[in-house]
Amino acid sequence: MAEDTEADVGAGEMHPDSERISMDNMRLLENIDVVLTVEVGSAEIKIRDLLRLNEGSVIELDRLAGDPLDILANGTMIAKGEVVMVGERFGVRFSEIVAPEDRVESI
Repeated sequence: MAEDTEADVGAGEMHPDSERISMDNMRLLENIDVVLTVEVGSAEIKIRDLLRLNEGSVIELDRLAGDPLDILANGTMIAKGEVVMVGERFGVRFSEIVAPEDRVESI
């Protein structure tokens, strides 16, 4: 009796061993820490203006009020969202997930 090989598996089907290995790899990845950052906006200012900042200073950002915020994982944008209150803390609600193909292109 011949053993199953990947060549024996039809197109689009996963070999049982490949599926097991894939699940094992996912379990390994589940415990990796990532830094999640929510970016409200940005601004460019001169160092002279930076040195003049003090309490109460306001810097205009490149975003309009109500625009979705960028959500980044380890510096790569993964979604857009909005600020919400969770009890007495701030949270972020995901409103749009970046397509995996677009995430890979930005790396």
